[in-house]
This record gives sequence, C-alpha cells and structure tokens, in this order.
Amino acid sequence: MSQPPKNVHPAVARSLDLWHRMIAHNDLGELHTIVHPDAVFRSPMAISAYTSAPALILALSTVIQVFEDFEYHRQLASDDGLDVVLEFSARIGDKKLKGIDLIRFDDQGQIVEFEVMVRPMSGLQALGGEMGKRLADKLPAFKEKA
Repeated sequence: MSQPPKNVHPAVARSLDLWHRMIAHNDLGELHTIVHPDAVFRSPMAISAYTSAPALILALSTVIQVFEDFEYHRQLASDDGLDVVLEFSARIGDKKLKGIDLIRFDDQGQIVEFEVMVRPMSGLQALGGEMGKRLADKLPAFKEKA
C-alpha cells in the first residue's frame, strides 16, 4: 500500500502503518493497541452498530480469516486528517467483492469508529453468510440498543 495521504494526522499515520503491517502478515494481534475502548463497529450487514473495542476486534479478526485475496487499493483522508477511507477488494469462494473501510481516529491515533461497506450484493451475501456462521452466537451481545 502506498504512503498515507499527506493530510493525515501524524498519530493516524502511525496507526495506519501498523494496520497495514498487520494486514500484510494476516495477524491482528496488535489491533487492541490502536482501538479506543469505546470504539464503534458498523457492519455492512446491520443497521445498528456494535459497541466497544472487543466487538470491533472480534469482527475484524474474524473477517481477516474469511476474506481471500484481500488487497487495499486507495487511501483517502478528510481535511482534518482523522477520517480515512481505504478501498479494498477480496474474494469469498467464487464471489468477488469491492468495499471500503471508513475509519475515524481520535487525535491519539486510536480507532473510534470503523464502518465497512461492500458491493455487489452477491459478495455481501457471501460475506454475511460466512461471518454469520462464525459470529452469530458472539457478536449480538455487542449490538447498540436502538
């Protein structure tokens, strides 16, 4: 992956560097070091968010096992350097998908919100099916109350 956009906050740049190293090694063992305790995870399969660092870490640690041929393509950043969009592609079985990770950091470089969007529908359905098999009994406990 290329260097982060020039306007990324320095603490965010450090966290993004760690994120990309973890993804490259398929090991999110250090993810907890860059996730705020009150982080929010927004899944492409649910309208309500999942709250807390453990929910975000559980979801991302699982999806890294589900995705095949995962690759980031572009990085974009907000004017304040705290919001980053990472465009990716992946495969689940014979279903190809494209998506974006919308990540909001605080000024210490901790992830406070992580939202995933995926297309096309066939890729989203394959992702939802695999994630459901692995997390159906775990992730609902973290669901934000409407």
